[in-house]
Amino acid sequence: MKNVFLLLLCGSTLLACNSGSDTAKDKPEYTLADDTPALDTDSTEGADVSAQARQPQVDTDVNKIGTTPTGGAVAAGAKLIEGSDCTSCHRQDVKLVGPAYAAVAQKYEATDANVSMLAKKVISGGKGNWGDIPMTPHPNLSEKDSEAMVRYILTLK
Repeated sequence: MKNVFLLLLCGSTLLACNSGSDTAKDKPEYTLADDTPALDTDSTEGADVSAQARQPQVDTDVNKIGTTPTGGAVAAGAKLIEGSDCTSCHRQDVKLVGPAYAAVAQKYEATDANVSMLAKKVISGGKGNWGDIPMTPHPNLSEKDSEAMVRYILTLK
C-alpha cells in the first residue's frame, strides 16, 4: 500500500510540474514586420525562413560587381567579367589587388587604340602601370572577348 501511495504521490507531483507550460497560450506569438507569423526559431528551417523574411534585400552573390549591364556590347563585356576570375582582383569602385575598374576608366579614354592596347594587356598580363603586383595573363581569352570586357570597364567613369 505504501508503494502505491508513493507512486501516486510521485505521479501527481510530476503532473503538477508539467501543468500545461507547453500550451500555445503560454508561448508568445512571434510575428515578422509584415505581420506574418514566424516559424519556430528552434528549428533550422524556421530560422532560415525567418532570416530571409527579415532581410530580403541582402544579396550574397560574391560575383556581383555592383553594375547593371544595359545591353549590346557593353552587356556582353559585363557578362564576360562576371564569368571570369577578374573579380578576384578587381572591383568596380574599390582597389583590391589590382586597380578598381573606375580608376582604369578614369585613366584611359574609350578610344579604339586604348581598347586594343588594354585588351592585349588583359591577355598577356603584365605589371608596372598600377604598381609592382603583376596581372595574371589570360591566354585562353580571345581578343574579341577581351575587347568587350575592356569596353565595358571604360564605361564605368
